[in-house]
Amino acid sequence: MAVRLLKVSSVATAVFASSGFYLYSKNADFNDLSIIRFGRAAATTAVISYDYLTTLRDVQYGTEEYWAVKSKLSDLFIQFEEKAQGAASLAQVHKAVLPDGRTVAVKVQHPKVQHQSSKDIVVMEFLLQVVHWLFPDFAFMWLVEEAKKNMPLELDFLNEGRNAEKIADMLKQFKFLKIPKIHWDFSTKRILTMDYAEGGQVNDREYMRRNGINVNEISRNLGKIYSEMIFVNGFVHCDPHPGNVLVRKCPESNKTEIVLLDHGLYQVLNQDFRLDYCRLWQSLIKGDLKGIERYSRRLGAGDLYPLFACVLTARSWKSVNVGISQTPVTQSEDVEIRTNAALYLPQISELLNRIPRQMLLLLKTNDLLRGIETILQTRASSSSFINMSRCCTRAIARHKRSKTKSRTRRLQISLSERWSLCQIGLYELMVWLRSSTLARWVCYLLNFLPYTN
Repeated sequence: MAVRLLKVSSVATAVFASSGFYLYSKNADFNDLSIIRFGRAAATTAVISYDYLTTLRDVQYGTEEYWAVKSKLSDLFIQFEEKAQGAASLAQVHKAVLPDGRTVAVKVQHPKVQHQSSKDIVVMEFLLQVVHWLFPDFAFMWLVEEAKKNMPLELDFLNEGRNAEKIADMLKQFKFLKIPKIHWDFSTKRILTMDYAEGGQVNDREYMRRNGINVNEISRNLGKIYSEMIFVNGFVHCDPHPGNVLVRKCPESNKTEIVLLDHGLYQVLNQDFRLDYCRLWQSLIKGDLKGIERYSRRLGAGDLYPLFACVLTARSWKSVNVGISQTPVTQSEDVEIRTNAALYLPQISELLNRIPRQMLLLLKTNDLLRGIETILQTRASSSSFINMSRCCTRAIARHKRSKTKSRTRRLQISLSERWSLCQIGLYELMVWLRSSTLARWVCYLLNFLPYTN
């Protein structure tokens, strides 16, 4: 019984931490609640298993059968590193070299994951029923629904490959973004072969310092990527934890690049939801309380719209009132957020049950991105709000143009869009001048000019 209660506590803690709150001063990854990571540790094995080489896990090292199986690998790869480059709950990744000399990463699903996942669903459903029995105010059954929907997608590596190609095409304008190329001839539902990508994790400040990578540039570009995904395309990579986001300097151009990995889980936002979400963020940035209430209600928050705004931004209601772009994050505000999280658990539970299921993965994505910004010390930077404002403006203007057949009206919408983008650009210039060394030197020299009445 004690073990069950511990499990119940961890479930409750993880749910609310994933919404942008930090309970008991401990970060919790929303992935811990997904079917893929719930109760997986006991099932995960360190031995690689291929669809076409499933016997490998049963072959004893050094035996004649072992070398026979290994020779089959040699037919596919001229080199294959048995030691995994990295391992997670679903799969592990091995470095290999194709016959044509290209270096690739081979992502191999663990042998019993598919079979174990159905058991995980049952375990999760049981534990959540226990939570509800112990704490009647908390209802988490939507977690089971989300797990059942997302499980088949994450277990299908061919789906992951298609997602990778789709997002690479959508964001091809960002030359700094690299999505490893998929090698379909060497891929199946349980194996995904892609170009091998090197780099440091996005939260490794020491790696960035050693390689001359600007953390502000990385944070700014990551914000551009996700603003474009969420507000413009409505196709969102929902697992941007540091292991899936690498940074590096391109050897040829010496420019900084971001490598985005693990494309198994994406959220597709419907148009009405995406546009309401755009308008809500515009209101949050400006401190437009009427807009915050209106669009929060449209997204299902109802009378809990103040709490929804705080959960979404991980900011206090006082900061939301002023406009989150106008007030920096302070340590006292973070303490206030953690304290209030514990006080409002029933209301948070009710809120999570009200809002659309699309919002749940966005909350998780926001939390992971916020964690990266916190480590890089770029949280709530003006550049992130500027990127969001640009994307929201473009998305809403594009929608308005699609709804009218009048050329005059389309021209008006385009001119209004250009003017709004110009205003955002002028604001960005002002922020840059205010923080630049040149501006500080100009102000310093002006102090020495003679003053006359």
